[in-house]
Amino acid sequence: MPSRVPAIAFIGGGPRTAGVLERLAANRPELFAGPLEIHVIEPHEPGSGRIWRYDQDPGLLLNSTAADVTMFTDASVACDGPSVEGPGLSAWAAGVLDGSIRDVPAFEPHLLAQLRSLTPDSFPTRQLQSKYLEWFFRRAVSSLGPDITVTVHRDTATGVGRSLDGGASAGTASSGAASSDAASSDAAGRHDDATHRVRLASGAEVVADVVVYALGHTDSLPDPESARLSEFAARHGGFHAPPSYTTDVDYSAIEAGQDVIVSGMGLAFVDLVVLLFEGRGGRFDEGPDGELHYVPSGAEPRVWAGSRRGVPYHSKISSTLRGEPIAKPRYFTSSAIETLLATHQELDFREHLWPLIAKDAGYAYYRELFTGYPERVLGTWSSFESRFDAVDWYSAGREELVAFSVPDPALRLDLEKLDHPLSGCAFADHDSVQRSVAAYIQRDLDLRTSPDHSETLALFTALLFVYMDLGRLVPQERLNARSQQTIHGWWHGFFSFVDSGPPSHRLREMLALHKAGFLKFLGPGMWVRADDAMGRFVAGTFQSPVVVDASAYVEARLPSASVERSANPALADLHQAGWGTEQRLLTSEGAHSTGKLLVSGNHRIVSPVGTHRKGMFAVGPWTSGWGAGAFARPNTNAAPFRENDALARRILSTVAAARPTESQLTPL
Repeated sequence: MPSRVPAIAFIGGGPRTAGVLERLAANRPELFAGPLEIHVIEPHEPGSGRIWRYDQDPGLLLNSTAADVTMFTDASVACDGPSVEGPGLSAWAAGVLDGSIRDVPAFEPHLLAQLRSLTPDSFPTRQLQSKYLEWFFRRAVSSLGPDITVTVHRDTATGVGRSLDGGASAGTASSGAASSDAASSDAAGRHDDATHRVRLASGAEVVADVVVYALGHTDSLPDPESARLSEFAARHGGFHAPPSYTTDVDYSAIEAGQDVIVSGMGLAFVDLVVLLFEGRGGRFDEGPDGELHYVPSGAEPRVWAGSRRGVPYHSKISSTLRGEPIAKPRYFTSSAIETLLATHQELDFREHLWPLIAKDAGYAYYRELFTGYPERVLGTWSSFESRFDAVDWYSAGREELVAFSVPDPALRLDLEKLDHPLSGCAFADHDSVQRSVAAYIQRDLDLRTSPDHSETLALFTALLFVYMDLGRLVPQERLNARSQQTIHGWWHGFFSFVDSGPPSHRLREMLALHKAGFLKFLGPGMWVRADDAMGRFVAGTFQSPVVVDASAYVEARLPSASVERSANPALADLHQAGWGTEQRLLTSEGAHSTGKLLVSGNHRIVSPVGTHRKGMFAVGPWTSGWGAGAFARPNTNAAPFRENDALARRILSTVAAARPTESQLTPL
């Protein structure tokens, strides 16, 4: 009886798949001996995928500095597999320039210029990031070894079915190297006990023992309200862009001088501003006083922007710590979580977890104030620390301690005010809205770029530590439904607002556009409606009397997760076939769907009746897993790298169990 080669199919070939491939290579010597076939199904360039592809506006940047980006599972990562050191984006760029990294294509002149000017503190373009991710993918493939065949299918997966009989795999490849897909009839019969048949848009098929859905950010079909707004715009000759990945939208219908209502002021809004202004030929000049001034091209629209908070995400921080840094959370620890788990059958995020998170944030913030700026506080850090340890975050004792120790109220950390900075403000008129939002943006820049306010960096770091540890320490199945909803909703949104904002110069550009009259603010509590009598969109907020109307409306945010309304054919097929389902939570307010694909703690896809289809896994932001990106800061015990390692080990164990060894196949 001949031995049979097990096969793994990845639906999606972006950075998450590349990370899992690297972990497969690292863990394989321990868990699986023998050849493997790996198929990567990705219509875009493997490694970068759709979101990080090269083919997007060159003005779009990462929201992380070059020093804060790596794809390598370094020694800080707490995982069962071995660590693998390698260059992050900054070191990779230096290696490309000095010739120590050679497996790269010839770069275009503008990318070479970016490489030469890049520093660890630079915010690289997404085009440059795409080259790093593609290089990492190639490196991961080459590290798999000569008996691993990797086939890249530049195609789209449309669905997965049972493989009940023998059949041809849809590709062959040279050993140990990525290849383009090619139909192969001589593979017939080699996969007679494979369990999955992956259908491709080209008509080809891939047969695999294990299928991993790693689709990254996917689109959803418009919800009923967005569909109604698009129909309204079409009927009245207007323009409406539903939630989508900003760079995939055609904004050419928006004309110069046209008013545009925009809801959402997060990262999608930042990208939109780049495309509508610099992307149309405008530029920013810096005056002698350091202030930016916008020089228009004449092709610009006028943007009216608002959101729930009414302000953009906090800028990235350029200061450095003056005082004593923290290395890990002090209160949100494994022992604290174990105590909670032993005491409570179900954990509640707001009651049990958030007070620990808030206290860790406060501890880091005040430690930096005391040790870095002793002139701004009363007493010593050791005295404050001992008293702070003894009180709960939400307690009169903590409030009294801070009020006495930090005389300036502006320096006291108020997390609720941080989350909703304009809450409770009532704006009398249009001018007061403009002044308040512009002043808020300037204050944010002053706090986050000034060398005199590094307490904001301490806060940033504390929240990042907790964000990375939450999924490691807290079993998702021990959270009540309300808390799971809160984590996927409010907590992720709050963390993104505080820690995942744009480079500071993007906020400076917003102020320059505002001063030039091209960007107007609507404020917090924004609402939008379609007015049939006018044939235009009308927008305002609940905190001011300002109302504007326009024929163009952009919903500047990513689509909400939805398996049932997924625009991705493979994900839609998974739902329609009954193999996967949306995560549904039963709260006191009733049943609620997160829209995300339900997966178990080890990334196995869960059916509507709670069963698992053997060998089917899913990972990424649209799953019910914790979801923490695809790349991360070096030396932070990054959550995505821990997940990649655990998933790779699970995959290897699955294929090892599914395929008998060669010695077992030899007749007696």
